[in-house]
Formats: sequence, structure tokens, C-alpha cells
Amino acid sequence: MADEFGRPPTGGWAPLVPELLVNDLDASLKFWRDILGFRTAYQRPADRFVYLELEGAQIMLCERNGRAETGPLDLPLGQGVMFQIYLSDVTPLMKTLEAADWPLYEPLREVWYRAGNVETGLRQVLVQDPDGFLLMLGQKLGQRPT
Repeated sequence: MADEFGRPPTGGWAPLVPELLVNDLDASLKFWRDILGFRTAYQRPADRFVYLELEGAQIMLCERNGRAETGPLDLPLGQGVMFQIYLSDVTPLMKTLEAADWPLYEPLREVWYRAGNVETGLRQVLVQDPDGFLLMLGQKLGQRPT
């Protein structure tokens, strides 16, 4: 029975973990697990809920059931929010996205963001999950002075 439900996240509980209400948990898991590479930490099958993790990133998915819906949920879901997920290497992910013929919201590119007297570099790509949640998947390139 414990195997069915899993275990707490490998690196402990993150201080902030978003829970996304999704229309079809199975479709979402095909994206989050099969394409992005997240693993299931634990789940509550009867509730259609799963807690996922990847390289320290944690996210919860729950199939819509009427609870916690504070207003209309029109597609794309998550309008006005973008989730940033940092990976050690985005190259394998790009190959998986391409093999799945998954559309990119913005193509892979190198960007540098200023914070104080340094710039932080990223290789980043933007994609949307099956419900339209916008994700920035990035690989850190280091810092340089401004």
C-alpha cells in the first residue's frame, strides 16, 4: 500500500510548492513526467492528485473537482503566471520536446538578466503544458559583471 502512495520528496519539502488544477491528470502526467522528466514523489489516486519533483523543483497536480476553484477556469489556465524551473542541462529536454513534437511558446535562447552589479545567464525555452500553464525551463550559465 505504501508503494501506491509513494514517499515525501527526495530533498525535503520546498518552502513554496504550487498546486495546479488540471483538466485531465493523465494528459498532464504524460507531459510533466514523460516529456519534462519529473518523477512522482507521492500520489493520492482516489483524489486524482500527484506530487512531482525534478532536480529539487516540486509541483503538485490535481484534476479539477470543484474544490479550490475561486473563479472561472478558462483556457489557457494560469494566465498571468509563469513557472520557472531550473535544470542542470536543457539539452536532453530539448530533444524530448522535439521528439514529442511539442510546440514551443518561445524557442531556446541565451539571455542575461541584470541583478545589481551582475548579470545571470540562462539558456531558456518557454513551453505550455496541456492546460496552457506557461513554463520557463532554464539552464544557468553563470554570472558576469555588468
